[in-house]
Amino acid sequence: MKLLHIDSSILGANSASRPISAAVADRLRQTCPGLAVTYRDLAAAPLAHLTPTHLAPDHPIVAAMGDTSDPHGNRATSQAVLDEFLEADIVVIGAPMYNFTVPSQLKSWIDRILVPGKTFQYGPEGVVGLAGGKRVIVAISRGNVYGPGSPVAAIEHLETYLRAVLGFIGVTKPEIIIAEGVQMGVEHRSKAIESALQTAAHLQAA
Repeated sequence: MKLLHIDSSILGANSASRPISAAVADRLRQTCPGLAVTYRDLAAAPLAHLTPTHLAPDHPIVAAMGDTSDPHGNRATSQAVLDEFLEADIVVIGAPMYNFTVPSQLKSWIDRILVPGKTFQYGPEGVVGLAGGKRVIVAISRGNVYGPGSPVAAIEHLETYLRAVLGFIGVTKPEIIIAEGVQMGVEHRSKAIESALQTAAHLQAA
């Protein structure tokens, strides 16, 4: 069994999402001896914003353009990202909210894995997700409180976006762990992260 662990926080040791995603990965390692883990840190090694020259060779647009040249290795990098995702049985994503949505680093990764014919396809009745067999766990951190009933719930575009994207490729029931209000004081931050860590520690076995 293979696990892909993605982090996207730019805050390093000060990150709230990183310890939670790490706790999730550790829990799954403990419950599944021999679990093969691939780790990608999108802050330490960011992917460039997507352009036609970054499309993976497997992307149908590349075939349509008739240009598979890759002098800078951009296509190979995108292909590696796509292959990591396709090969993973479990995907763990550390996703902090930046300015009400996903970090641009995480968006660039998402742009690499949404590939027609690989993770979704269009059929007579619309879109069909092709990645529905994966287990996806998302560790979210939010500075404010954006849950249902919150005065600012309408501007929460991190969890809602990720649920939409994952659903589009067939992952209709992602497991979401949230630490929110992490910028509302030291005590609130500590309690929010601790609660999320406890949730991670009791996740269903891999």
